[in-house]
Amino acid sequence: MNAVLLAVLVMLVLATLRVHVVLSLFVGALVGGLTSGMGIEGTMVSFQEGLAGGAQIALSYALLGAFAMSVAHSGLPQLLANWLIARLDTSDASTSQKIVSTSRWALLAGVIAMAVMSQNLIPVHIAFIPLVVPPLLVVMSRLGLDRRAVACAITFGLVTTYMFLPLGFGRVYLNDILYGNIARAGLDVSDVPVTHAMALPALGMLVGVLTALLVTYRRPRAYDLNAQVDATTPQTIDRRRVVVALVAVVACFAVQTALTLLDSEADPLLIGTLVGLLLFMATRVVGWKEADDVFTSGMRMMALIGLIMITAQGFAQVLQDSGQIDSLVESATGLFSGSRAAAALVMLLVGLVITMGIGSSFSTLPIISAIYVPLCATLGFSPAATVALIGTSGALGDAGSPASDSTLGPTAGLNADGQHDHMRDSVIPTFIHLNIPLIIAGWLAAMVL
Repeated sequence: MNAVLLAVLVMLVLATLRVHVVLSLFVGALVGGLTSGMGIEGTMVSFQEGLAGGAQIALSYALLGAFAMSVAHSGLPQLLANWLIARLDTSDASTSQKIVSTSRWALLAGVIAMAVMSQNLIPVHIAFIPLVVPPLLVVMSRLGLDRRAVACAITFGLVTTYMFLPLGFGRVYLNDILYGNIARAGLDVSDVPVTHAMALPALGMLVGVLTALLVTYRRPRAYDLNAQVDATTPQTIDRRRVVVALVAVVACFAVQTALTLLDSEADPLLIGTLVGLLLFMATRVVGWKEADDVFTSGMRMMALIGLIMITAQGFAQVLQDSGQIDSLVESATGLFSGSRAAAALVMLLVGLVITMGIGSSFSTLPIISAIYVPLCATLGFSPAATVALIGTSGALGDAGSPASDSTLGPTAGLNADGQHDHMRDSVIPTFIHLNIPLIIAGWLAAMVL
């Protein structure tokens, strides 16, 4: 069996069996390295080199956790939570039920809107999740809102936006990486509108998330209302603190947006978060004496996601150094004997495996494009079908991967009170409701375009 495929399967099986994701990634990397002939020393060296690449990501998310806890400490998110709770506490049973239903859908629509805007309008990716979601957990629990539905909604907004709209992160994924690599492979797709090529895959994602919200997870789910999400939030809300928090949030997002638009080599998340933290301390919203407790609590909230992403970088490095990714693609393409339908399905599944292992669709596209473009031309796929096939193959696995920030981000917010399991409540639901429809829709796009 191909070493990359075996490594990903081992990692997924172990994680599903509730072996910790960090350990699952490490064992999967060892299996992949040893199977490919790298040896124990070569595998460990490669793994350790990959770990270094994840250090910056981990530090950025640790500071983001501290910033999120500072915002919560100001009382800003609590205002929204208190307003929603006050609306729910009504004596009229019929009115209360109507408010519950309205609030459930308003929350879901709100998190989808924020996830969409985090990819373009305010390109902060998952940075909004630990700021907004933890204070709303008590509201979600009061509403009986199944957090698996919320995880699917957030991941849908994150992934579908960049794979369909060529703005913000979508511009990088679609124009710079997808079209850029296809052009370098020798195919001119300049006259293929990206929204036309990716419309069917995006529609598949929409069908999947609606199925999760309207069918699978529509029933109420009970959570412990006594679980403490944030012990540092003040009982009384100071208006000055709230104003400072608003300024800090705007400043943080403005710095990130400016650095992103300028294509700065500095990490926008790291710099923006640092600016926000300094504002909180300079205005004494977070006092010197309490700063340590507040910041440590926030970093602890994001510690797991940082550790997983560091380990995922090591896992991805082993897969790339194994030299088995190209052979996986080439051996898979020999299975369909000239059949376009079979070829499209196999290429999509290979993209799924690679992205689930690497944890990044942006890193998958350069790997598969050089092989997929000439293969699609040989099999007679149109330029639009080629774009749809490669774009979908890259995006597949971002939802549903234990090591992807599109699932780690929702878990970091939804598990702030310890009642949301990463694998069973984020990874598996998003895999079923987003990856499976995306495979079907991507295959249909390849066939009809």
